[in-house]
Formats: sequence, C-alpha cells, structure tokens
Amino acid sequence: MENTSLPVNIYGIKNCDTMKKSLKWLEGNNIEFRFHDYKKEGVTSALVEQWLTTLPLDKLINRRGTTWRKLPETLKENLTIESGIKLIVENTSLIKRPLLDVEGQYYLGFSAEEYAQIFGS
Repeated sequence: MENTSLPVNIYGIKNCDTMKKSLKWLEGNNIEFRFHDYKKEGVTSALVEQWLTTLPLDKLINRRGTTWRKLPETLKENLTIESGIKLIVENTSLIKRPLLDVEGQYYLGFSAEEYAQIFGS
C-alpha cells in the first residue's frame, strides 16, 4: 500500500491492548499518524466538543471500564452533554479507545477490516 498523506491522529493510552493493535496496524500499513496519549497530554473540553459533533456521548464513553463503574450512580444516571464533557476531561480513561481522527472523521475502537476501509487498503 502506498503511503497516505491523510492527516491522522489517534487518541488513547499507550498500555491498552486495543491501542497496541491499532498502532501496529497503522505502522504495518505505512500510515503516518500522530499518537495523542491522553493520560500524559490530557484532553480539552473543546476537543471533546469537537468529537461530539459526530460521535454520540454514549458511544464516546466506555461504560465497560473501571473508571465508569467507579463513578457515583447519580453522575451516571443524570449524565448530560455538559456533565459528560466535564467527566471526560477530568477522567480521560472514560474515552473509548482508540479514537481515530482522519481528516475530522472520527472512529471508535479497532477493527482491521474497518481500518482497511477507512484507508482504502
């Protein structure tokens, strides 16, 4: 596959198994990307708002993770866009991983088949 010039950003945390698979796939397919480790770099409310222009909050938040399960029930039951953004900025582990940004199109999770479709390989 030829090297693509698409601006690609991938968001996640380094030690996540799914992240490792997605990064390995991108590297193996010669896709240039910037990795944003939100454990180290954090995320801003503006960035989360940008993601929410195309991703629904209930998809963006990883409800199966430990971070979500540890939240008080009142926060989970009364979740709004505003409170969700605040929670995500304060607890980046709530973001489903990986979050792939290809020219402003956002994709959650990793599937080799989906990545092949995205990058036309």
